Amino acid sequence: MERKIGEQIMSSVRHDPDYLEDGPVTEYLTKLGNSLLDKRPDARGETSYDFEFFAVRDPVLNAFAFPGGFLGFHSGLILAAQTESELASVMGHEIGHVSQRHIARMLGNQKQDFLIPIAALILAALAARSSPDAAMAMVMGGQGLAIQRQLSFSRDAEREADRVGFQILREGGYDTSGMLAFFGRMQHASRNYTDNGMSYLRSHPLTSERMADIQGRLFGERYRQRADGLDFYLTQARIRVLQDSKAQGLIDATLAFENQIKNGNEESRLSAQYGLAFVAYKKNDFLKAEKLLNELTAQIAQLPSQKKWLKETSAFASLAIDIEMGKKRPDLAVIKAKNAVRDLPLARGLAHQFAEVLIEAKSYTDAEVFLRDQIALYRREAKLQHLLAKAYAAEGKQALQHIALAEAYAIEGALPAALAQLEIARLDPDVKYYDLSVIDAREREWKERRREEMEDEKKGK
Repeated sequence: MERKIGEQIMSSVRHDPDYLEDGPVTEYLTKLGNSLLDKRPDARGETSYDFEFFAVRDPVLNAFAFPGGFLGFHSGLILAAQTESELASVMGHEIGHVSQRHIARMLGNQKQDFLIPIAALILAALAARSSPDAAMAMVMGGQGLAIQRQLSFSRDAEREADRVGFQILREGGYDTSGMLAFFGRMQHASRNYTDNGMSYLRSHPLTSERMADIQGRLFGERYRQRADGLDFYLTQARIRVLQDSKAQGLIDATLAFENQIKNGNEESRLSAQYGLAFVAYKKNDFLKAEKLLNELTAQIAQLPSQKKWLKETSAFASLAIDIEMGKKRPDLAVIKAKNAVRDLPLARGLAHQFAEVLIEAKSYTDAEVFLRDQIALYRREAKLQHLLAKAYAAEGKQALQHIALAEAYAIEGALPAALAQLEIARLDPDVKYYDLSVIDAREREWKERRREEMEDEKKGK
């Protein structure tokens, strides 16, 4: 049920214009999150969640966890982290909320008095992205819940998430003092706000007891100096541009990058050069973007401590592909994307990018073959089905297009929309006998699943 709720929420989040569907950023967050989980597999919880990490465009410092293993991070929070250990400390804390099943426990405790409708919980979770206060109002308003009881549970949950997050941070080899440093800096900064503090501290109450608990855990801990990789800085560079890609935002980003080049360490300077190339791309100055990126990659290739990143992050290849597409050279983009997927086969953003450039290059057959192979490996990735539908649409294969859309909607939890797409496909004059058998099988499966969902809703589950 937790996973179902999380998927329903994410279906709405993915359609939000501030959802950052950026391959390199998502790849970095996923890599960081999985590195923490790999060190503490039990943190996946008793149901072994497949966690999903993503970013949203919002300058306010905040992060949030949805039931079922969906973790979101505001762009402002990612930029505010001074080290990867600080970002990992927030990520570990949010993993703690999910692994300890705090939302499910909250619902279970409240059943003694009443049952919160699932719809209210979903609305509250969505509102939490930009307004934690509104979220709490949706959960508690008009339902007679004792405020003190809710706050008491919240404090306990925060301390428990701190404990789990601290353990995850330590097991992952990160600097555990990063948790105290980041939370302490946010607490200090919040005193300058006139709206009773920043969003993260309102949705994650940072009491003196919590700070004391974290400080206590640091006693006896050996200091670990951990050098941050270039991928952390590159992610911040992309986030800085993506957070505000309007004219003034790009001007501000350029000034920030120029300051980094003058005053930063090696990783900071290199990532700032990357940021300037990304700014040029966003300004549609593709020649300048290409020149800056080529100069940067040539420079990194000569640095023994940094050249590995040319093959270990998708940031360089992704931008190079985008530049080729901006210059209206899809054939060259296909070659670069193919090489990038070969070098980084697990980078999901590059796989999606490769399919997109194949479609733009009108290599529809190649796109279909690649996407079918990908779908066999990543069955729960709705993006692949959407891209396959796009390829079919370009070829005029309407029945197959609607079947692919149906598969995508079903993965996203929108069964009524999925069933509607199947009906459209069934009525298409070009539908084949084999396609009809697929439609019939999927229709039976999804109607049964929909019937079960409706029964659960009636029971108030």
